[in-house]
Amino acid sequence: MRSRSWHRLTGASRGPGRAAREDLAVANRILSREGVLDAFGHVSARDPAAADRFLLSRGIAPALVTAADVLEYGLDGAALDLRGRGEYVERFLHAEIYRARPDVHAIVHCHTPSLIPFSDSSVPLRPMYHMAAFVAEGVPVFDIREAAGLTDMLVRDAPRARALAKALGGHPAVLMRGHGAVVVGGTIPAAAGRAVYLDLNARIQARALAMGGGVTFLDPEEARLSALGDYERAWELWKHRATEG
Repeated sequence: MRSRSWHRLTGASRGPGRAAREDLAVANRILSREGVLDAFGHVSARDPAAADRFLLSRGIAPALVTAADVLEYGLDGAALDLRGRGEYVERFLHAEIYRARPDVHAIVHCHTPSLIPFSDSSVPLRPMYHMAAFVAEGVPVFDIREAAGLTDMLVRDAPRARALAKALGGHPAVLMRGHGAVVVGGTIPAAAGRAVYLDLNARIQARALAMGGGVTFLDPEEARLSALGDYERAWELWKHRATEG
């Protein structure tokens, strides 16, 4: 039997097309609870019924998102039924990444503090342990100055978003200089799991570097063999914490 908090989070009973909205609401709550998102940042999912559309909450703090807050967008970044509701300025980054990456079905945009030093320095993120094995695929850095000169650092239009998508390329994540990161996945749990463990990997790496001496990173073959896919076990735990508390 679901708790009252679950029904507040997900809205009414599940129906056609509602599962993705519920999971998206849960992902927002999870990433807020795990410290990946704060009052800012957002999570989206490709519409399972239409590959040329995606789901994204109206512009509110992630911890407050419910299924009823989720809007549907086209790949031009325009909401199909906004009805006067506020929206995220950086919705375009979701649109252009979905356009460029057919394999991506969920996106997290965050400003996680542990990632900022790696976006602002020449030190690359490297895989520290098996839970973040995907880091071995590379995490490039996007510098918005190269695409748009001096800006307010926000990806607030399609040209900036296309430049970000190009920097992401085929990688699982991209850092944004002086801003944060974008993490992608083939499912909502995969993108959420990568976002959580990218944060943990960054904290572990910074601590190891601060110790002095040499640091041993995962070998590319070790990383390939360690890949955890959708983080399903972690997702179920995080979901329980976010909806049953």
